[in-house]
Amino acid sequence: MKGLRRSGSGSGVSAPPDAADSPPVPATLAGGAARAEQPGGPAVRGRRRRRRILLIAAPFLVLLVWAVVSYTAWMLQPTSLSWQVNSVEWARHDVPFGNWLADTSERIYYTHHAPRKGGPQLKSLPAVGLSPPLVSPSGTATAHAQAAAWPPPITPLFPHPLPGEGVWKPAGPPVDGGPPVLVTTFRSELDYPELVAYVAWFDHTRTEIGYYPGRYEPPNAAVRGPMMVPDDQRWRLLATFNGGFTYTDGSNGSADNGRTNEPLTDGNATLIGYRNGRVAIVKWSGGPDAGPDVAWARQSLAPIVWDGQLNPQLNDNPDSPQWGYTLGGLTRVWRSGVGIDRRGNLIYAAADGQTVITLAKILQHAGAVRAMEFDINPEWHTLITYTHGARGLIPSMVGANPMQAPDRYLVPDDRDFFAVYLPLPGPVTVPFS
Repeated sequence: MKGLRRSGSGSGVSAPPDAADSPPVPATLAGGAARAEQPGGPAVRGRRRRRRILLIAAPFLVLLVWAVVSYTAWMLQPTSLSWQVNSVEWARHDVPFGNWLADTSERIYYTHHAPRKGGPQLKSLPAVGLSPPLVSPSGTATAHAQAAAWPPPITPLFPHPLPGEGVWKPAGPPVDGGPPVLVTTFRSELDYPELVAYVAWFDHTRTEIGYYPGRYEPPNAAVRGPMMVPDDQRWRLLATFNGGFTYTDGSNGSADNGRTNEPLTDGNATLIGYRNGRVAIVKWSGGPDAGPDVAWARQSLAPIVWDGQLNPQLNDNPDSPQWGYTLGGLTRVWRSGVGIDRRGNLIYAAADGQTVITLAKILQHAGAVRAMEFDINPEWHTLITYTHGARGLIPSMVGANPMQAPDRYLVPDDRDFFAVYLPLPGPVTVPFS
């Protein structure tokens, strides 16, 4: 049959027309494809490389997904912490080796910013309090209240005091002829002339104190309450300040209105407000529950001052954190504490760059005969005083704390705190609404 092309040498089989018209495949290409498919060829090596990449990347992808889910869930929980501080807390609690990473980072930062001995002298002290004349709640102008109502000035430690050093100033108008809240500042150590102690004094006859649980501390509050100063009590609010060490950091119990939040521990220093209005610091020995005569109670470690003397067990050893774990493992950090003077008035103090020993000396020097350490590290110290204007409360932060806002305790907060009120007639109770 004419017109039929033969393939090969007389196979007798006709090639398809398109195949017949295709150019022949070069032998080099055919050989290359064959070699690519051979074991160890480029295609096989490429597939192996991709599998290795996937095997290496898969754990990191799983870790990334876990981290995103964990971080999102953590940050969506209600909190009063800033996102920076809350992110560090997430790392500490949820990230493998996160606590070590946070400690290392904090040690580097706070070591670099730690107070140094010597240094330039301050030329002035931070302004605190108000200058008389003031306006009393009745609307009449008044000068200084009766001298007998004021505690003695705090004696400056430096031979050349700065203006106003250790001099008490009222934080608001007088009540019944005397100041309910006084504040002052003074330099607390000759070797560290840049360190300033912030001190407040609360007259037990002109104030009434309430203790409030926060959102997460104490962990098992009998009544969680508003976690802030109740709206209907703000008309008589004078001051607020932070609480003590968490319950887990020393079995620090607390109670409100006869209800136990966490059991009280015998031997712990305990700040107590009695229903008759008296405030005291005691070494607790009454078992897990507060008695019926106690309006509120808050424990925080062991006493640091007792009968006017420093506790001989105080130490500055960072490797034995009996007096609190500090950021970066440093000894000198922000510390706060409370004390009772000889007349039964409450004293609050906070200062940067303090050891537990120097904090005890600050409270002792301010007139405390009994004292206990409250919260430490830069996030937590908070002393706020309030004046009442036409637009409501005007908060003033006493002692710089960029991590907290002046309205800290006017919105729900994670940690427990104290509110200082104008007194009301009758037995003291903690108003939760």
